[in-house]
Amino acid sequence: MNSRRTFIGKAALFAASALLGKPVYLNRYNSSKALPLPSLKGRKILFTYGGWPGHEPDKFKDYMVPWLESEDATVVSSSNLEPYADADFMKEIDLVIQCITMSSITAEQEQGLLAAIKAGTGMAGWHGGMCDSFRNNPEYQYMTGGQWVAHPGGILDYSVQISQHTDAVTDGLNDFKIKSEQYYMHIDPNVKVLATTKFNGNADSWIDGCVMPVAWKKTYGKGRVFYSALGHSLQHLADTPAALTIIKRGIHWASASKHEATENWVNPVYGL
Repeated sequence: MNSRRTFIGKAALFAASALLGKPVYLNRYNSSKALPLPSLKGRKILFTYGGWPGHEPDKFKDYMVPWLESEDATVVSSSNLEPYADADFMKEIDLVIQCITMSSITAEQEQGLLAAIKAGTGMAGWHGGMCDSFRNNPEYQYMTGGQWVAHPGGILDYSVQISQHTDAVTDGLNDFKIKSEQYYMHIDPNVKVLATTKFNGNADSWIDGCVMPVAWKKTYGKGRVFYSALGHSLQHLADTPAALTIIKRGIHWASASKHEATENWVNPVYGL
């Protein structure tokens, strides 16, 4: 851990499919005006990175940490998970950004991370660095709101549809195309879905037409949690500015758990 002293001192909805002949994503959370994004100025951020090198954790750290600092945040970066087990340190953190794929976490580290988020620390991440980090830890997955299970077809061209046009994270963005992995995920139905993608069935015929969340926000206790499935590599995001914008805005939003009121959007899709 670097500079420890710096800090111490609606998921997919398919009702009406019988009428329209295909799955429908109903937008149930739009309001008339997007709330402004919180600033990162003065935020204390822990950036953890590592795990499978194919998701470029070092490259993302080298890009994200200077950007966060340019936004006047104070950042501690760590290539291991030891900070999670330091309760006094974690109490000082406003936001955890994690870029760790296919790794493992000790019980003490997991408990420390989850306790901090329940108490109000935010969590943000993208792709496998957040939602394919610890496959043997369902409570961690309960916190993130989703878990990767497949990317049919590997790297391919696909489109992303914006679901929330009046949420600050996606305000002003249009649907866009990206070339990257198209994540098929198991997802908490109580997340607020910000963007989706549709599978065409070319790789796996039985998922043809499936609409899958791509980006969402949720809460875990008092902590804000943001996730985007986009971002297999830094270059994929650099080639698709809207995808990178969603992640940066999501980081802004998730940083404010301790400073703004908890949003209330829970409206379970299976409760109709």
